[in-house]
Amino acid sequence: MSIEKENSSLPVLEAEHIRKVFPLHQVNPFARSKGVHAVEDASLALYPGKVTAVVGESGSGKTTIARMLARVYEPTSGTLRYRGEPIKLSKSSSHLREYRHHVQLVFQDPFSSLNPVHDVRYHLSRPLKVFGHAKSEKEITEQVLALLNRVSLSPAEQFIQKYPHQLSGGQRQRVAIARALAVRPEVLLADEPVSMLDVSIRLDILNLLARLKEEEQLAILFITHDIASARYFADETLVMYAGQMVEGGPSEEVIQEPKHPYTRLLLSAAPDPDRIKEKAGSQLTARGEIPSLINPPTGCRFHPRCPSAMPVCKERFPQRTELGGGHWTHCHLYGDSANAPLITVQPAQKGTLSNAE
Repeated sequence: MSIEKENSSLPVLEAEHIRKVFPLHQVNPFARSKGVHAVEDASLALYPGKVTAVVGESGSGKTTIARMLARVYEPTSGTLRYRGEPIKLSKSSSHLREYRHHVQLVFQDPFSSLNPVHDVRYHLSRPLKVFGHAKSEKEITEQVLALLNRVSLSPAEQFIQKYPHQLSGGQRQRVAIARALAVRPEVLLADEPVSMLDVSIRLDILNLLARLKEEEQLAILFITHDIASARYFADETLVMYAGQMVEGGPSEEVIQEPKHPYTRLLLSAAPDPDRIKEKAGSQLTARGEIPSLINPPTGCRFHPRCPSAMPVCKERFPQRTELGGGHWTHCHLYGDSANAPLITVQPAQKGTLSNAE
């Protein structure tokens, strides 16, 4: 498929009902094959000039989604679309290079994603050469300096010959972002881009990405465990639990009026003085731990920990319920089973919502 850059109000990149199962290698060849069910039936769309956040605790599958969109992993099933056209899942180097001309991934740890034996000029010149954006050494130097200035590493001449170990964490992440921008992408997949940085400079990186989003009309996927960051930075927030998307919609709506019990648990783990106070008695307590994705629970995977679980929650995953204004949830509390009786969840060790991927 030929991928051409177009100006359109339609989504740049879409995922429709994608699923990812990582097969497990077993010693016994006659045993039933097993796999890690990392993502189940997830859909999302990325729009020019918009940020979509995927929020969840460790093991929720949010990084797996980003890597499928980046074609690091191929979906087990489902469809990826670029500008409305299905993407052929070919592993040929030419096809992947063409795809990654438009879709770039920024990794969580800027130190491990940069080669310590090469300087900044090398890291930024490589994509310029590979994608044919610069030919001569003069053009390369000019564009590398321009990239450093775009990510607010100035004066750029002081950074061009530095090595990763000579930079701070925030400066390394700016170089990683500049490397992604060197390809001139339309989609930026940011996988926990601030979680490895000091709190004092996280806001600077988010503001940088917000400025680039406006200037370049980038479609950004923001992977995070911090739902407060999603509220600040993202236009839309999607909440994942154990590989399933459970709620989504405009960020302010999802955070001010959370509907799914898991979303409410995430918010209770990230206190926000500006958030509307929850009604007395509506606070939820996490029960148990995130389930095994090798043998995940049937139905809604949150039901073993959910204080509002109903019998139907064990039987099937709830259909999507539209709540208005683009806000939706997958929860039987708001679907056809809303009046079903609750079930008693057995007490278990109190779970801790993780804050690291």
